[in-house]
Amino acid sequence: MYKILIIEDDLTIARTISEHLRQWGYDASYATEFRNVADQVLYAEPQLVLLDIALPFYNGFHWCGEIRKFSKVPIMFISSASDNMNIVLAMNMGGDDFIAKPFDLRVLTAKVGALLRRTYSFQGQVHVLEHNGVVLNLSDATLTYRGRKIELTKNEFRILQLLMENAGRIVPREEMMQRLWESDQFVDDNTLTVNITRLRRKLADIGLPNWIVTKKGLGYLVEGP
Repeated sequence: MYKILIIEDDLTIARTISEHLRQWGYDASYATEFRNVADQVLYAEPQLVLLDIALPFYNGFHWCGEIRKFSKVPIMFISSASDNMNIVLAMNMGGDDFIAKPFDLRVLTAKVGALLRRTYSFQGQVHVLEHNGVVLNLSDATLTYRGRKIELTKNEFRILQLLMENAGRIVPREEMMQRLWESDQFVDDNTLTVNITRLRRKLADIGLPNWIVTKKGLGYLVEGP
């Protein structure tokens, strides 16, 4: 489920967009405080930001530039200031799309879906896995949680990919060894334990100390943080 953050000064509009997108299966929320929009994006870790130009304190162009300092999240501007100069400026500041107010919610939903497909899919392959706010980026082997990111080794990445693809299900040790080393033969069983232990230390550093659960004699699974 894609997470969408709506940053719109008119909370009635923001609420309407959010409710509509939820009906289409998106995890949509909206900002209610505008002093530090970048911090809200960092905390929420959305897969898409809908950003108005006219905001209190600083405008959407400013916040788009600030977000681009730490994130490549797609940004769609939503604004009644839809003259060519504003559209060009929005794209030059790092925006990915623009929709003018007033707009039909069905058109917005179609543009949202198209932008998400362009960003996260290539020939049907999704580039992120998300589970309870934990995001595994399949393109660069990083894991992000509440704005904190860790780099993963090849084995750590494969372990988390397998566990997150099977979230809530116990993954047997044999299956994990098969994925990691393409064979459960000639591999010391302790090697997997060592990799899990190192990975748990990294996860603890970003606030996920007990995220990988051991089911003695069965295997491992990930549960919600």
